[in-house]
Amino acid sequence: MASSAQIISLVRSHTKGDQSRFEQIALQLAAEAAKRGHSRVAEELRELIEDARNQATTIRRTRDPIPMVRPKGELSGLISASFPSIRLSSLVLPERLSQALKRVVKEQRESDKLDEHGLSPRRKLLLSGPPGTGKTSTAAALAGELSLPLFTIELDGIITKFMGESASKLRLVFESIANNRGVYLFDELDALGAERSMPNDVGEARRIATAFLKFLEEDCSTSLILAATNHAKLLDKALFRRFDAIFNYDMPDEAQARAVLENNLTTFDLRHLDWDMLLAETKGMSHCDIARGAIDAARVAVLEHDGHLRSDLLTTALSDRRSGHIF
Repeated sequence: MASSAQIISLVRSHTKGDQSRFEQIALQLAAEAAKRGHSRVAEELRELIEDARNQATTIRRTRDPIPMVRPKGELSGLISASFPSIRLSSLVLPERLSQALKRVVKEQRESDKLDEHGLSPRRKLLLSGPPGTGKTSTAAALAGELSLPLFTIELDGIITKFMGESASKLRLVFESIANNRGVYLFDELDALGAERSMPNDVGEARRIATAFLKFLEEDCSTSLILAATNHAKLLDKALFRRFDAIFNYDMPDEAQARAVLENNLTTFDLRHLDWDMLLAETKGMSHCDIARGAIDAARVAVLEHDGHLRSDLLTTALSDRRSGHIF
């Protein structure tokens, strides 16, 4: 029989539009049913999950008004496409940052109102902060909120050693931005927009940075352009003026660290955990590492401790993630 925690988690993931989490919990229920000998119930649950997957794929692709196809030809090595289903409510972010991102979504959804007053929604956003603090997840959540595809720019496909070739590839990307509305993410922007006056710079790197600045400034599309950087200090100063807004990400505080743990352990009883010890262990860890540590501990609890999650299992998993000793 499903526990109250599982039911709550199932409903929460559904209301947030977190399809993968919803399926994960439903599959756990099916496995428990099979373990108790209720094979017919387990099989029916699995069939319903499979039907839901097929329907979700159809809905996502048919309700989208954009005739979007996966990048082909030269673009296939430059851009990867996905259809995120997560929402901003799924992210653990400071309240001020969360509200700022919600305003971006509101501006996009109500762009007609802005247009009536000669205004336009913000589209070019720079996300700056340490690795694992939610920048890439933000891009996915914005795409999910706006029912748009997420296009991630593959920088290793753009940057080449041949003079002028990188700029030509960048032009193809910005042509796609103009022709196919979506959320476009330039991750690790430092590779494209490094300060052009750096003493160890080379000619081709300067040409790439100059071309990126030019294309970004000239872009008048309706797509959202997001750029993420772990090292804002390395970026060309002119780059900051090309963005409509700059969002800064930081390591989580104790309240956010606890929220990350709770969000990833919704099917477990957390009432008896030593939160003071756990939160002390998360100090200095990113959102991503905390989440992965929680999932590591969850696996151990399920496979080796009959689903009983103890504080020491979590602290060990978090410590391993912090030190990089993952086995």
